[in-house]
Amino acid sequence: MIEPARRLARVDVRPEHTLEDYAAVANLAEAVGELRAEAARVVPRLTGRTVWLVNSTAAGGGVAEMLPPIVGLLRNLGVSTEWVVIGSDDPAFFALTKRLHNLIHGSGDPRLGPADRELFERAGRENAARLQPMLRPGDVLVVHDPQPLPLAGFLRAATPLVTVWRCHIGLDEKNAATRAAWEFLAPYLEHYDHAVFSAPEYIPERLVGRARVIPPGIDPLAPKNRDLLLYEAVEVLCRGGLIPCPGPTVGGPYQALARRALRDGTFVPMNAGESIGLLTRPIVTQISRWDRLKGFLPLMRAFAGLKQSVHPDDGSIDPLQRRRLDLVRLVLAGPEPAGVADDPEAAEVLDELRAAYAGLPAAIQNDIALVELPMRSVEENALMVNALQRTSTIVVQNSLREGFGLTIAEARWKRIPVLSNSRACGPRQQVRDGVDGRLIRNPEDEAELRQAIGEMLAAPDGLRRMGRAGQRRVHDQFITLAQLRSWGQLLETALEPSAAQK
Repeated sequence: MIEPARRLARVDVRPEHTLEDYAAVANLAEAVGELRAEAARVVPRLTGRTVWLVNSTAAGGGVAEMLPPIVGLLRNLGVSTEWVVIGSDDPAFFALTKRLHNLIHGSGDPRLGPADRELFERAGRENAARLQPMLRPGDVLVVHDPQPLPLAGFLRAATPLVTVWRCHIGLDEKNAATRAAWEFLAPYLEHYDHAVFSAPEYIPERLVGRARVIPPGIDPLAPKNRDLLLYEAVEVLCRGGLIPCPGPTVGGPYQALARRALRDGTFVPMNAGESIGLLTRPIVTQISRWDRLKGFLPLMRAFAGLKQSVHPDDGSIDPLQRRRLDLVRLVLAGPEPAGVADDPEAAEVLDELRAAYAGLPAAIQNDIALVELPMRSVEENALMVNALQRTSTIVVQNSLREGFGLTIAEARWKRIPVLSNSRACGPRQQVRDGVDGRLIRNPEDEAELRQAIGEMLAAPDGLRRMGRAGQRRVHDQFITLAQLRSWGQLLETALEPSAAQK
């Protein structure tokens, strides 16, 4: 079980890949050259400085996945770089920051009081006190998301720093919840020289003029995204317990195996019973944190409706499409709740999904797999996600709110078409409807979801075309190499003499 850290701690990053490794991949060589050209201008100005990357968890979620390759590549370019995770002795702190996360997404009780601010600042003050002795004047502090936001104010009181806040979440509309969140966070924003968001719609008015957009990026050589040959994908599925093994494998079982919900909602090893057909059937998959805003429940209900709409005596359906709809299965997967340190609501959300699943007709339950992916090994978890995405016909990201949606980029990198929605800002930054995926209007409209899934399954040639276009778009805009080029441009601005002297 991974618990939230009690104290601020450095994360030991041991990079597996160098720039030469990326350059050796034919379709990445040009991007490596562009990154090196940008680094030649910026890296000399970072001599004698350390770039400190600060967030709230070392495992689970997109930020924790993006930071290791960023640390590794920055060090490979000659930049002193450290990754630090904040902690707190008070479990109420992470409950508060989860609440702030939801408020920024426009959901939750907007009433925040003096006790919330005192808790938020106390955790910030304690973490700043532990980080302060490690810093030197002129260092660059990059703080990710709201949890560590107060750090800059406490740290800059004693040490001149260049400060950047990187916010990975947001909402492209205003309501009582978002206003409450930004008013609560406002005093801490003033201590940052620059801010970075994933979409222009997310930038609050008080940060206009010192904020820019840098899309997140996936690491194409990371275990979650690296190419898997057919036998490698099958081996991962076998060793992770996602399928019954058709034969012996060179490696033994993973440290922990995937688990699937039974009809009564209890979880058992996924390979203990009948295979769900990952290697032979059409598979519709969503892999996300267990979060109400991810839209798991309406997707489950829409899929159940799709299966129930297939009637043997309906002559209006093409026989091949009828066969697809008869065989298709839905995989709803996420990390075991105990494995994500800063998400205290995950277990509650998974319990709600288990209850909904247990209430479905038995025949529909057979066609839906509610899956817990173990987090005991981050690498093994990533490989299981990789193999699941590659064996999918369609990957869905049905989020009601989505800051960006790395799972969208991950699937498209693998040439798997994505179904998402235009209501969430993150997906529409990535997916062009009908070109490299599909976007519906309302993620809670089960009829619209059902129709879109059916239409996508009915057009395999269209799926292949969207898969190719999606991979190209990710290559051009949403990989780590492109992300680091943009960060280089930001640091070139941030390192103007005036910034470091503040």
